[in-house]
Amino acid sequence: MQIPIFTVDAFTNRAFSGNPAAVCLLENDLDEDLHQKIATEMNLSETAFIRKLKPGDDFTKSSCFGLRWFTPANEVPLCGHATLASAAVLFHVQKNTNSVLTFVTLSGELKARQVKDHIVLDLPLYTAYPQVSQNFIYDRLSRKAAVGDMIVQDLRYSPDTKKLLVRLSDTYERSVLEELKVSAQRFLSAEKTGKVKGLILTVKGNSSGKGHDFYSRYFAPWYGVLEDPVTGSAHAVLSSYWSEQLGKKEMLAFQCSRRGGELKISVRDDGRVDIAGQTAVVLKGNMSF
Repeated sequence: MQIPIFTVDAFTNRAFSGNPAAVCLLENDLDEDLHQKIATEMNLSETAFIRKLKPGDDFTKSSCFGLRWFTPANEVPLCGHATLASAAVLFHVQKNTNSVLTFVTLSGELKARQVKDHIVLDLPLYTAYPQVSQNFIYDRLSRKAAVGDMIVQDLRYSPDTKKLLVRLSDTYERSVLEELKVSAQRFLSAEKTGKVKGLILTVKGNSSGKGHDFYSRYFAPWYGVLEDPVTGSAHAVLSSYWSEQLGKKEMLAFQCSRRGGELKISVRDDGRVDIAGQTAVVLKGNMSF
């Protein structure tokens, strides 16, 4: 069997930055266990599988496809950067003729459209709720495993995504977030209940109105990914939080991983968020087995 496969760097316009995702185009149904085996083989934070929904569908002409995402260890319910990468393969490699693509996923229907040199994702917006200090999440995971003695300004939890959002003090600069050292084992030892599947660290950005509104890093060792370079699903939570905190619906965000990536955010009034980014296709080939 041969499967067309691509590697796409998402939320960047330069190769070897942003967040790499593998994208597989499935002409036919794939044995269930092969999805995870391929994702483990690719060993990227996410491998996406685009599948035709009807026998007569065409990757160049059809506008609606199935989409699933796998880390090296698990299937996940939502992945923004691999959705961006999938849309880039269809728009830029397959030359899909539609202005809007719809993906049927575990998180419902997600749409992607081209706007100039960006691809805009229509994602769900998730609320993160305040947490009381010294509860199980704060004490074991936030402080002991992640930030140590650093000042935490706010702590939120998103039950829909099982993501914990930790906002560091506004006295900290972007560089403090970038230089923070973390350990996958400390995370896994601190949180074994299954209530947290991802940890977001964030700081406020430039208050003058220019530059980035907020910065973040994202960790998901429970899914086999210590640090994800640029994370659309985390920004589905961050967008809701920072829109409320800053009183803004249009924001520019930067995820401060080693590779780094920029996201343009537009919070809508219908409970969803548009997240736009650029892409760079860096590899085209076939997987044979």
